[in-house]
Amino acid sequence: MSDFKFELNSEGVTALMKSPEMQSALISHAKAIKNRAGDGYDVHVGPSRANVSVATGSAAAAQDNMDNNTLLKAVRG
Repeated sequence: MSDFKFELNSEGVTALMKSPEMQSALISHAKAIKNRAGDGYDVHVGPSRANVSVATGSAAAAQDNMDNNTLLKAVRG
């Protein structure tokens, strides 16, 4: 067996997850999902760490999502 030991650098992972590059990658994925979902959907960006969400932005989009699972289908591509 190998004596290889892996130690995760928690500070480095935290810095990576909060980095502008990670935020940019997440925003581009969220915008692609929003574009596939259609009109009435919004992208929200987290203020303090790299996270984004796509949500309904109108009553029509909310109804469309309930009837057709639009966001789930948009995530799958």
